[in-house]
Amino acid sequence: MKWYFQVLREYAVFSGRARRKEYWMFGLIHGLIIFALKYPHFLTQTIDPESHLGQIHMLYIFGTFIPLVAVSVRRLHDTNRSGWWFLMFLIPLANLVLFFLFMTEDSQPGENRYGPNPKNIDLVDNASEADIG
Repeated sequence: MKWYFQVLREYAVFSGRARRKEYWMFGLIHGLIIFALKYPHFLTQTIDPESHLGQIHMLYIFGTFIPLVAVSVRRLHDTNRSGWWFLMFLIPLANLVLFFLFMTEDSQPGENRYGPNPKNIDLVDNASEADIG
């Protein structure tokens, strides 16, 4: 849950980098919440027959769209790619394979034009917490 709330705290931050763990943990929890929000609508039959979405579900989707795009852009930055690569979603089918490859690629070591490597930052933070405790 830490990674999910970290992405929400950085609601519209498109600069910097996001490591794989941050992106995929946000995606996992985001997907589970979407699934959980659909279930009550199926039980109460309050789903719009054309869009197959309920009101609560749509509010959540709209509320988390910007953080989802922002963490995706930061993840692309982590692989030293421009955030404009996110627009590849406009290309049918090829986008899924290419985007999946980009999102699973390891971080570029060291600092790149988008900032320091977030893995190194986490290691420093964890080491300082161990020194304190």
